[in-house]
Amino acid sequence: MEDINWLALVVASILPLATGFLWYGPLFGKAWMQESGMTEEKAKSMNPAKTYGLCVVFAFLIAFNLVPTVFFGGPPDMPHGTEPFMTFKHGALHGAFLALLTIMPAFATNALFEQKSFKYVAINAGYWVVTMALMGGIINAWP
Repeated sequence: MEDINWLALVVASILPLATGFLWYGPLFGKAWMQESGMTEEKAKSMNPAKTYGLCVVFAFLIAFNLVPTVFFGGPPDMPHGTEPFMTFKHGALHGAFLALLTIMPAFATNALFEQKSFKYVAINAGYWVVTMALMGGIINAWP
């Protein structure tokens, strides 16, 4: 982990803001607001500096956690972190799997107890699958 590309991690940490802007805006914004119970009034009362600042910090933690996921492992004769695996596609695959197998089940568990709909889970978990795939791709293709 001594050869971490910190610039790639910073870019990957900002990426969730861009995907969130699209995902929770024109793509699924109205459906998410309906399923989550969010109102325009409540959304406008948010503290943007605090919210976006903490989102970038949390995204950095996710990006940092993606580093060993995309660079380590693999078969002994072809370990990850070597040339055949240093592609956007490979990193995106690991990012998507991490989101599907970690983020989605945790999110869905909370949603069950909150009695939220499947649509609510699909919108939010889908965001993380897409976002973490893009983050993993950036981190892996930009070593």
